[in-house]
Amino acid sequence: MVLALLFFRNIMNKIESLQSALTARQDEVASYQLNIDNYARAIVKINSEHADNPAMIEFRDRLATLLEEHKTEQLKAIIIRDVIADQLSELEASNCATSSS
Repeated sequence: MVLALLFFRNIMNKIESLQSALTARQDEVASYQLNIDNYARAIVKINSEHADNPAMIEFRDRLATLLEEHKTEQLKAIIIRDVIADQLSELEASNCATSSS
């Protein structure tokens, strides 16, 4: 009985940790998306309104690099988010099966 309670508590702690990590990854993905959208819009604006300004072209090129970096970092965060979500689903399913038996 004590062992079962400790096992249950351990699973619940892990579920809480994974839920917290999942929320953090969802926020991270959203933050990258905000930057991606802003960089893409800024690049379009610079191309259409400031194409004759060398300093703005240099800034646009830096934004293009940042855009690609953020897309890559967002994809990494999505992969980790999905792995966390999978673990959470597995643990919750396992916990439901354990508590109903």
